[in-house]
Amino acid sequence: MSEFAQYTPGAYASEHIRITPTTLADGRDFFYLDDDPEYVSGNKTRELKDPRDLAYRFAPHLDADGNEVPYAAPQMRRDPLTGDWIPMATARMNRPITAGPGATAKGNPLAARKPGDPYQDGEVPDTDYNVVVFENRFPSMVRVPGVSEEVSYVDGNPLWEKKLAAGRCEVICFDPNEHGLPADLPVSRLRTVVEAWAFRTAEISAMEGIEQIFPFENHGQEIGVSLAHPHGQVYCYPFIAPKMETELKHTEAYHEKTGGNLLKDIMNAELEAKERVVMRNHSWVAYVPAAARWPLEVHVAPVRDVLTIDQLNDQERWDLAQMYSTLLKRGNAFFDKGDGKGMDLPYIAAWHQAPVHDPRRENYRLNLQFFSFRRAANKIKYLAGSESGMAAWISDTTPELIAKRFHELGAVDIDD
Repeated sequence: MSEFAQYTPGAYASEHIRITPTTLADGRDFFYLDDDPEYVSGNKTRELKDPRDLAYRFAPHLDADGNEVPYAAPQMRRDPLTGDWIPMATARMNRPITAGPGATAKGNPLAARKPGDPYQDGEVPDTDYNVVVFENRFPSMVRVPGVSEEVSYVDGNPLWEKKLAAGRCEVICFDPNEHGLPADLPVSRLRTVVEAWAFRTAEISAMEGIEQIFPFENHGQEIGVSLAHPHGQVYCYPFIAPKMETELKHTEAYHEKTGGNLLKDIMNAELEAKERVVMRNHSWVAYVPAAARWPLEVHVAPVRDVLTIDQLNDQERWDLAQMYSTLLKRGNAFFDKGDGKGMDLPYIAAWHQAPVHDPRRENYRLNLQFFSFRRAANKIKYLAGSESGMAAWISDTTPELIAKRFHELGAVDIDD
């Protein structure tokens, strides 16, 4: 029986994945997800005590002049022109950056602990792990004890609403190998990552004030990744994010007009058209959407009607791990530098799942939107005037050409 309030493991996870919770030195939640049989069986156990001498995460600190300064709680302000909430988290300016030309720190806080290493501020208490999940040390959104969550106004003017950005941000480390790539992980490890997405979606959905749970992965220096380690994140918004809000408006309007589910009908239409379907297996379909924005864009949808990741059954979770592995490998092979080796593709993998409380959730459907802004082996698509200034997308290719390239890289049917 699960020790968690909302998450219930399926048959596979019950036998092959062990989740061990603990608390980091500053009070943040931390979870090991082990798929190593010795840890699953209990023959070996993980280190649960964080050896760092960290102050409580919300404790005040002293500034350069020795004055006590309260914790800088992230706030959010509503843009009166769009209705969007904009979180503002000044504490993130102090987060370590270990990747890219702007690196400001040595070591890797996402790696397993290395006794004797000069960098000893890592987030993982043990010297090894399979998959771990923990609250972000520098969150964009967080509920802060004792801080009011009531709406107030910037400069006292009701034009500009502001309130505590009382959401939650978590990190998921996919593997202890800090130099590895998600595309190189075995399907069995990606299956554990899928379980982590499901576990956190289930548990966080019951937390106060959370409206949308957004697991995602940023990968590659060009994307702006500050820590070079195979990992993803889970942002838990206390509002409906703008893109999701737009999608909900359209899925709801479509349902009111036709009685159907827009996302399901899009998937079925792509299956009927065939040309843009790039992969499929027993449980999932991957296609380049007919109105793709990005020079490499693939949407992945479950065959069965599913609202959120935690609703996936065992077969669907395994099939997803398999398809995601294939998608990452083919993404890395998509652009040819002339040596036939492809490249480490910069990408964003964004999970769109039904919001937690919004009644429009019933007419939504789980889907993954995977994209890269690389448009050639040596070129990046920059979001300039039209895209950034007016959100009016201009594509440098066509969905059919994107799909054609994927077809060149392997069979559509990827069932074993």
